[in-house]
Amino acid sequence: MIAPRFLPAVKSCRCAYHSFSDFSIARAPSKYPPSLKILGEHHLTDEFTNVTPAILSKVDLELHTQDGHPLSTLRSIIESHYPDFSHHSSLSPIVSPWKNFDELSFPWDHPGRSMTDSYYINKSLMLRTHTSAHEIEVFRKGEDKWLLTADVYRRDEIDASHYPVFHQMEGARLYSADASGMEEVKEDNERLSQHLERSNIVIEDIPHISPTNPVQPTHDPAHSELIAKNLKLSLNSLLLRLFGSANSEEPLRVRWIEAYFPFTSPSFEVEVFFRGKWLEILGCGVVIDSTLDTANVQGKIGWAFGLGLERIAMILYSIPDIRLFWSTDARFLSQFEAGKITTFKPYSKYPSCYKDVSFWNPEGAPLHDNDFCDLVRDVAGDLVEDVKMIDSFVHPKSNRSSLCYRINYRSMDRSLSNEEINELQKNVVSRLTDTFGVEIR
Repeated sequence: MIAPRFLPAVKSCRCAYHSFSDFSIARAPSKYPPSLKILGEHHLTDEFTNVTPAILSKVDLELHTQDGHPLSTLRSIIESHYPDFSHHSSLSPIVSPWKNFDELSFPWDHPGRSMTDSYYINKSLMLRTHTSAHEIEVFRKGEDKWLLTADVYRRDEIDASHYPVFHQMEGARLYSADASGMEEVKEDNERLSQHLERSNIVIEDIPHISPTNPVQPTHDPAHSELIAKNLKLSLNSLLLRLFGSANSEEPLRVRWIEAYFPFTSPSFEVEVFFRGKWLEILGCGVVIDSTLDTANVQGKIGWAFGLGLERIAMILYSIPDIRLFWSTDARFLSQFEAGKITTFKPYSKYPSCYKDVSFWNPEGAPLHDNDFCDLVRDVAGDLVEDVKMIDSFVHPKSNRSSLCYRINYRSMDRSLSNEEINELQKNVVSRLTDTFGVEIR
């Protein structure tokens, strides 16, 4: 499912940007012209280009800014909860790998850098994989309280909860790391504590700092504990706003879990118990000093959090398929009104059509799952509900590897004809052989 702002946890280190030759390079899913026009500007292509036309068609849509769209309403509700924060929602998705990874202390061998995981315009530019790509940029402007909402891009599988473009919101709050700053934190903590004590919420908490969730060496432990508490209180208040119900006798249940992220320490994940299940909602923590140092911010300490808008919207609106957010069908869009969260009412269930494709991999170059899914998306777009690998084996004599994928064609808005599906499948098979050199079985 869609992750919070934080990419998978790995051991953090500060190091220079490394060449992509250190990673397995995905073969381009189509032939590229010498340059690509993106958001009105031309960018040269090279051997690292792997962004597809299907992805490029999304970069100027900004669903989180479209009035009445569920993602826009959710963004507005969260922004209204932090009225004294600055709000950013229109930063360009085109960033450098340095900005996306290195400035945030991602190790040079982090899997997120791989071309099988991320979309590259060329060696020097990519589509951001998380809103944290702008964290230092905003801190550098001298902003101490801010929210940032943006579309982010990751190569991924195809199913009802994964999509290569999704939307994240990131928030941060800094305080002066001196006596006056800590007094301000204490006052804010007291205000938030009183609000939560009067509210219908049960919080399963953990220590704000611990040996397994440590204070940074440059931080005063007392200050770090106050900031971590402020973070928790602020987010508990936000979760109450989003998931609490004045009409329910049952309290909202929230629980905190220790976590590890490259750019915060101590770090946490937060879950809420909603409609009978514990659901992971966001990741957060105390911002590491190296991030603030890079942003030329001195004498400050603070927290940051990140959440996926689609994940929360699917829960709150009961939207069963992430593709629906991209629908232009009036039967979807007319159900929603700016500023209101309403339960989605399915308007149709069209039949599935399953098609299998089996092939031998080229010797020494097995096809990556994300390469296959990107190809299918580029051919069939949102007419594919899910893709699953149903068989994989190595021939005992020839030592050749074989894969079989099952593609489920189903539109959210209309019935697909057999002729249309067959033509789509034919194009998938043709692109497989032309682009990746596989041998169809």
